[in-house]
Formats: sequence, C-alpha cells, structure tokens
Amino acid sequence: MSNKTIFILDDEPDICELVSLHLKKNGFSPKYFLTASDFFEALDTTNPDLLILDLMLPDIDGLEICRKLKSNEQTARIPIIMLTAKTDEMDRVIGLELGADDYVTKPFSPRELVARVKAVLRRSEQYKEKSYIDIGDCVRIDPNCYEVLVDNKKIDLTPTEFKILLILAKHPGWVFSRDQLLEQLWGSQKAVIDRTIDVHIKNLREKLGIAGNIIKSVRGVGYKLEKM
Repeated sequence: MSNKTIFILDDEPDICELVSLHLKKNGFSPKYFLTASDFFEALDTTNPDLLILDLMLPDIDGLEICRKLKSNEQTARIPIIMLTAKTDEMDRVIGLELGADDYVTKPFSPRELVARVKAVLRRSEQYKEKSYIDIGDCVRIDPNCYEVLVDNKKIDLTPTEFKILLILAKHPGWVFSRDQLLEQLWGSQKAVIDRTIDVHIKNLREKLGIAGNIIKSVRGVGYKLEKM
C-alpha cells in the first residue's frame, strides 16, 4: 500500500496536518484540502486512492460531495472514509448508503484512522478485476467501470447495489448471509442493520428486470446468485 495517494478534505488545518503526519509515517502520500472547491480542482488532474471526507464543511455538505463522487463514473470507485463530529446514526447510515466505505467519529485516534484506511483499501482491492463477469447470455458486469449491462443496456445501480451483485457473481451458487454481505461491504461497521440488505436486494432485482431472478433467496439464511 506504500505511496497510495490519500486526499483529506477537512476545514480544520490541525486535523489535516495530524492525519497527514500519521499517514506519511505509514508510507502513504497524503494531500489535504480545506475547501471543497480546492478539492474538486485537484480532482481534475488526480484521482486519489482514497478520500478522508469531513461531513461538516463551510462551502458544501460532505454528504453532497459523497453523492457527487459516487454518481460520477470517473470518481465512483474512490473509497471514502467519512470523518465527522456528528454522532447521529442517520448521518452515518445516509453516508454509507450513498457509497461511503467507513466512518470515524471525532475525536478520533490517528492510529485507528490509519488502520481504517488500510482496511478500506484492502477491501477495495477485491473489486478490481481484469475482465468482465458474464452471467448467462444477457448479464455482463464490468468491475473496472462499475457497469452492469442487461441485454446490452446499461443498468443504473447504486454503488452498494453494484457491490452486492459483484460479491454474489464472483461466487455463483454460494449462499451469503446478510451479516456476511454486510461484512464484505463495510467491514465491522455497525451503523447499518442487516435488513438493509433486503431493501438493496429488492431494488437490485427490480433494476435487473428480466434478469432479476438470478438472485435467489434462501429462507432463513440469505441470498445466492444462480446463472441463467
């Protein structure tokens, strides 16, 4: 993981410098920004390997930044760790549902944050594939572009829906419990309840249309993918 570029977006210089110091000690290449405008300007030339994002910013809400990044094909695959003073569970849930990978609540331990960075980067590696994944004759998953085609038509999935489909597609026939899917999506994250998976599966099936039946429910256990 050495030399991985980590962007930090936080309006508190002391926090940015502290986080940067600890990241450098662990072999990362951090760069911090105090405003969203400076951050987006940097994105024009460089995509970081991970973003540490404060939710309380002076010029734009951090959740809105997360939404913008995850809805843009060029930035959708950037892992995001939310850094926030907010303790409300709903803020954490919204951030994770928008596609953020983890969150750390202020005040925080710099060592813990670095550990979270390493864990998120490890998890993100599992989505980097060299080729397409075809399911039957009509479904194609492109892990590199976060793109799913059904009968050669692009399907608009959320980052979480895409990750769930990819997890299932990489192991067709395997049954994944809700807890196992949550673990692969967000590690030991506790802000999201297991029934959230049911909602994502329902939406995923609807968006897949004629191919929605490839995702099977296993009563009392979880879900699996069957090839068409």
